[in-house]
Amino acid sequence: MKCPHCGNELEEGHLICEKCGEEIRIVPDFEPEIENSITETLSTLAALQEGEDTDHKPQGDGKSEAEQSEPQQEEEEVEDDRKIWVIVSIVIILAVTLIAYGAYAYHIRTVDYRIGRAREYAANENYADAIACLEDAYEDYPDVAQLLFLEADYYYLQQDHVSAVSVLSRIIGRGDFPYEDLEEAYDKIVTIYANDGMYSEINELLQACPEPDIVNMFQSYLALPPEFSYVEGSYAEVIPLKLSSNTAGTIYYTMDGSKPTRESQIYTAPLFLESGEYTVSAFFVNDYGIESEVVSKTYVINLSVPNPPEIALYSGEYSEPMMISVEAAEGCRIFYTTDETDPTADSVPYTGPIPMPLGTTQFKFVNISEDGISSEITSRTYTLRLRGAIAPTQAVNALIDRLVEIGYLEDAAGHSKRQSGVFSYRFSSVLRIGENGDYYTINEHYDDGTGVLSRTDKVFLVNVYTGEAAQLGYDENGDFVANLL
Repeated sequence: MKCPHCGNELEEGHLICEKCGEEIRIVPDFEPEIENSITETLSTLAALQEGEDTDHKPQGDGKSEAEQSEPQQEEEEVEDDRKIWVIVSIVIILAVTLIAYGAYAYHIRTVDYRIGRAREYAANENYADAIACLEDAYEDYPDVAQLLFLEADYYYLQQDHVSAVSVLSRIIGRGDFPYEDLEEAYDKIVTIYANDGMYSEINELLQACPEPDIVNMFQSYLALPPEFSYVEGSYAEVIPLKLSSNTAGTIYYTMDGSKPTRESQIYTAPLFLESGEYTVSAFFVNDYGIESEVVSKTYVINLSVPNPPEIALYSGEYSEPMMISVEAAEGCRIFYTTDETDPTADSVPYTGPIPMPLGTTQFKFVNISEDGISSEITSRTYTLRLRGAIAPTQAVNALIDRLVEIGYLEDAAGHSKRQSGVFSYRFSSVLRIGENGDYYTINEHYDDGTGVLSRTDKVFLVNVYTGEAAQLGYDENGDFVANLL
């Protein structure tokens, strides 16, 4: 069968021309009211015609021509009236027919009728005709987004996801549909892409979306470049640079201007930029593996570096205890280590002169300003050897024996009548106390039965040469004294 509009050969069973889009109607579907109206009108015409035929039958009453002339004239007038009435009726019937046909023609072009027809096609899985019907309707009703939503659904049911997205993109691309239609279109496209694992396409779609509220709805799919807590430029202070992302994921960065990769440092905490120039480059990878663009910012930190700590006591070997005093730069704190690592703000703070330890020890000191700027490190190595001195372990044992002797402890295991726990003692350092001589300092610790040692406020002394026990005290001037036990 050929299309009566364009002559295109139609496939068997197709009721819409694929070339011109016109619907092929073999038998018009008249509305019941219209059909009834036409039927009644035709019945009326038939009745009128039947009456007219009856009036023209010959009369056999035998009257003369004169007698019949007057009634005949009346009959002719009636017949003329009847003809006029028939003509008027025909005109009315034609008018009603035209109105009915016009109403029918309008009805079949309405959007609701055509959506209904498309649904009928789709119910029979005739998606091609359903889509053609919707496309034809969309030409007449380009502001009805429902036509495109249905068309996209029918493509999706046929597993043609590309065409479904293409149809939905027409809603997004026009830009004049209501916000609710835009939101639904984005939601459908994101759902299709997500089901197909096309997360890069989702990221590109959202990057181009002009509606912030819609972008926020799908934030987890988006990979935006990291945000920097400081604008690039010059600073006269240390800045704790923070990098943040729009959603869950990982930030990779470099600080030397090189392009970061997934093998670069992972951002976990603020980057403290001290004196110098830094070019920080970073990119973000979300939980779906989508990478953002790389963003780079340059910072110049102009800060005064403090002078290194000053230590009066030089490195060397010593045969008597010495106190190590360090002088800090103005506005700085001193930190030090004795394990050969470089000191930082997390190292041991210097609070006063340090007794020189026995044996060989390397000290490293650093000044750190209020801005967090570190000075150069000052190192000293000291070796303390006390000739003729008893060993530190022997001094600890001598102290314990004396504490038992005076009743401070019940036994050498550290039990005491005063408390239920156990006391223990550990060697700390060597200290010179005025003219009284050199002493080992021994700290007291207490275990309440939990296995955790806590240091008490008592410091004991043992003379390094005689083994005499004492307790550390202070005189009225605040100087150290040895109070014999």
